[in-house]
Amino acid sequence: MDSTSALELPDVPKSLLVVGGGYIGLEMGTVYAALGSEVTVVEMTDGLLAGADRDLVRVLHNRLKTTFKNIYLSTKVVKMEDTGDAVAVTFEGKDAAGEHRFDRVLISVGRTPNSGNIGRENTRVRVIERGFVEVDDHRRTADEHIYAIGDIAGEPMLAHKASHEAKIAVEVISGEEAAWDVRAIPAVVFTDPEIAWCGLTETEAKAKGVAYKTARFPWTALGRAMTLGRTEGLTKLVFDPATERLLGVGIVGVNAGDLISEGALAVEMAALARDVGETIHPHPTLSETVMEAAENFFGASVHMARPRR
Repeated sequence: MDSTSALELPDVPKSLLVVGGGYIGLEMGTVYAALGSEVTVVEMTDGLLAGADRDLVRVLHNRLKTTFKNIYLSTKVVKMEDTGDAVAVTFEGKDAAGEHRFDRVLISVGRTPNSGNIGRENTRVRVIERGFVEVDDHRRTADEHIYAIGDIAGEPMLAHKASHEAKIAVEVISGEEAAWDVRAIPAVVFTDPEIAWCGLTETEAKAKGVAYKTARFPWTALGRAMTLGRTEGLTKLVFDPATERLLGVGIVGVNAGDLISEGALAVEMAALARDVGETIHPHPTLSETVMEAAENFFGASVHMARPRR
């Protein structure tokens, strides 16, 4: 089944295999594990959530190891057969080679834009790589009378990105001045714990050769996390080392998706480390971690003081 049919099951399978360690597979796996399924995840690469910050993923991975039955990395599915009462799946990998049986299998190896079979060939709309439609900063396609928003208009394929694009398109169509000018689109993986990020990640900075400096605040030093019994979280900020401008924010922990908006605002407003660190945050809250991480940039976090070298 795919992620759509996984939302329509009449019952909860005793065992579920999730093929693909991306955000859709992990989200659905989290749901079914909470409902009582024994969830196994198989991923052909050496890590979950490829492209996401490894420090954040590590926290999630450690938690999922306690809620999922198995997580197999660097493992391929080479054969699947519906035997009637189960699905026989053959793995190829050092940790799980051989045949395994599951009640259900969720295929979650990525989604593609639905740009076919919509009459596009009767327009001047131009399709680029992976089936995305080419749009300009006004969300106008190569056909001046047609606009495109959402998944079809390119990555990231997120609902809130589509809503923002819709506002731009409608304003332009109405004769208003509007354009796509976004520095930080927040992304959230709704697992347990959640992972959220916006702006530049350390993974991207390394890949692009961008100079950066990070500041972290572990939730083990956070009073609110202690009261919740969920201290596995981490808040991580990425700064320009020359200007101390905030370039990106990453958070893993309970309610990370609710916390990331502050990071998106700070990145959009070109906030500096001192701006974030000197903004008073309420105590005791989870949001304090953003302030404390910024203070850690200067080695001045009250709850985790470290002299700056």
